Amino acid sequence: MAVLQKIRQRSLLLIAVIGFSLLAFIVQDLYNKGGFGNSKYIGSVNGKDISFEDFRVKVSNVEKSGQQGMTSTQAVNRVWDQEVAIALLSAEFDKLGIQAGEKHIIEAFKMDQNIGQNPLFQNAAGQFDLAKFKEYFKSNPEQAQYVKDREKEADHQLEANKVNMDYVAVLYSSIKDSEVKVSDAEITEYMKKNEKKYKADASRELDYVVIEDKASSEDEAEVKTKVNGLLNGSVVYNQATGKNDTLPGFKGAANIIDFVNENSDIPYDSTYTAKKDLPAEHAEALFALAPGSIYGPYMRGPYYCISKGMGRKGGASAKASHILISYEGTQVPNKKEKRTKEQAKAKAETLLAQVQANPTSFLMLALTNSDDSSAQQGGDLGYFAPGQMVKPFNDFVFGNPVGKIGLVETDFGFHIINVTDKQDAVRLATIAQKIEPSETTTDKLYTTAVQFEMDANEKDFDKTAKAQKLTVTPAVKVKEMDEVCGGLGPQRQIVRWAFDKETNVGDVKRFEVANMGNVIVKVKKANEKGLMAVEDAKPSVEPILKNKKKAAILAAKMKGSSLEAVAKSSGVAIQQAVDLTVENANIPNAGPERKVVGTAFAIGLNKVSAPIEGNSGVYVVKPTLITKAPALKMHADYVNKVKSQVQSYTGRVIPALKDNADIEDNRAKFNY
Repeated sequence: MAVLQKIRQRSLLLIAVIGFSLLAFIVQDLYNKGGFGNSKYIGSVNGKDISFEDFRVKVSNVEKSGQQGMTSTQAVNRVWDQEVAIALLSAEFDKLGIQAGEKHIIEAFKMDQNIGQNPLFQNAAGQFDLAKFKEYFKSNPEQAQYVKDREKEADHQLEANKVNMDYVAVLYSSIKDSEVKVSDAEITEYMKKNEKKYKADASRELDYVVIEDKASSEDEAEVKTKVNGLLNGSVVYNQATGKNDTLPGFKGAANIIDFVNENSDIPYDSTYTAKKDLPAEHAEALFALAPGSIYGPYMRGPYYCISKGMGRKGGASAKASHILISYEGTQVPNKKEKRTKEQAKAKAETLLAQVQANPTSFLMLALTNSDDSSAQQGGDLGYFAPGQMVKPFNDFVFGNPVGKIGLVETDFGFHIINVTDKQDAVRLATIAQKIEPSETTTDKLYTTAVQFEMDANEKDFDKTAKAQKLTVTPAVKVKEMDEVCGGLGPQRQIVRWAFDKETNVGDVKRFEVANMGNVIVKVKKANEKGLMAVEDAKPSVEPILKNKKKAAILAAKMKGSSLEAVAKSSGVAIQQAVDLTVENANIPNAGPERKVVGTAFAIGLNKVSAPIEGNSGVYVVKPTLITKAPALKMHADYVNKVKSQVQSYTGRVIPALKDNADIEDNRAKFNY
């Protein structure tokens, strides 16, 4: 009673504490979602804010579009890419003063996967909808001029001017990589000078251990014992009669259908199955099973099975090819050639006569004449069961032997049919019990996972895993808005945790993953937004810096006022290259060297260049012949050529603009 009295005395205080806690929770939630003065913007592109509320609505619309397989995170990422693309392009058009017709801009957007294939801009038929797109982007209706004659003339000169040259080349490969050292500091310095090329988003590197929720050997043995026990009869005590009853087993059950349904995880299937559709490892034995005979036990995936033969059916499935000749009024009227029913029948009869005279011509005649999509397979329709085709077609195929060719009419038109194969099928009664973890096993696995999480938080992650004979999957790298987490597949919960402000390097957390088990994850490394990590940049930057150092060593040796002198000091021979252009600057045995060829054009005939640092080595060149391309009299053909080449460039525009843009991405702050 004294305790109850104290609780009553302090009830108001207790209510106040609970109320304050609830208020704090709500305020925190509002703060996280942009309320109470926090940012109302999901992000910005070059200082232009993107409203969170508008963004949320657009994400909802994409999700409601019901695109199969799209997750919430994928919808968020798609809308974000869309918003960034439109902001970048709109700003670029305004900045450059480009005036383009709406038709041209719409076509360009339609070609972009993030726009043209975005459900947000598609109608019910899945086609790009201009009206929906206009909500995002308004364009100037005046037509743009995309190319200038002077620019095309310059491009033409680059492609067609030719140079012949003598040269000395000493390749970087003549110096061993081991003789040239590059420090991490030098790599960092190079990245700083080329910051846009080597900038990186924030990322986390994760190690993880999977403790699968799988059956133990005891679980497997229990299922096998149970299924094996169903083969023969069993004796069971009957409490009602006080006597033992003998129950029939699978071999002697009077009602096999009821017996299967009472004892199998998969209900009885009365259909006939072709040999090709039986489990490959056991197909031969199951297909040859005589009525009443038993096969098994055997494994079929996660199921432990026994099967009983229930009979065979001849010609249970058939394979046929056809040539369809349709006409106006059928379900698939021909799009290329309008025909009346009489004209279609006459053509079909002509083709029938050709095929009957030469059956081997069927495939080619189907390819060139059939009015449905099977024409691409030479008319082959594959295997099908009775009742799958329209009745006249079905009756002809299943009523005639293999090799029979004939003509039938359906609602689709006239069919020249070739019956190419028939297959028998068997009916099986199969008891299948799934081997899965028992409750006891699941509890043990859970206990193991929890204990590993606790130990790994206090001790070394790898050593703890090794002690428990668990495998660590190393260094999975994820970005803040990623959904897929290495081999774990879509695991947004893990990525969110890895980027949570309360999560630190070295932290370990356990996650329960459906259809997998327990995943214990450790944050191995945190890479913040900025320059790439040195180890990530090293594979691409180190060879560049090594070549620069090699170039300095080689250039110091390549001395002399003549090409002969340079060749002698370098210990190599003079070589020749002919008909090089800036666009086609492939030097024999070296590869593309546009800088070298460009220098040859620039220095003048018979003059010796200074050492040139190329892609594959250091060069000294002496041009011997320069052939100028004839001036273009008509630019139209060249312009059309260039236009056809640049059609593939549209996909590069937005990535290039992104590289030079200031983009702030706050999606993660809004719990996406």
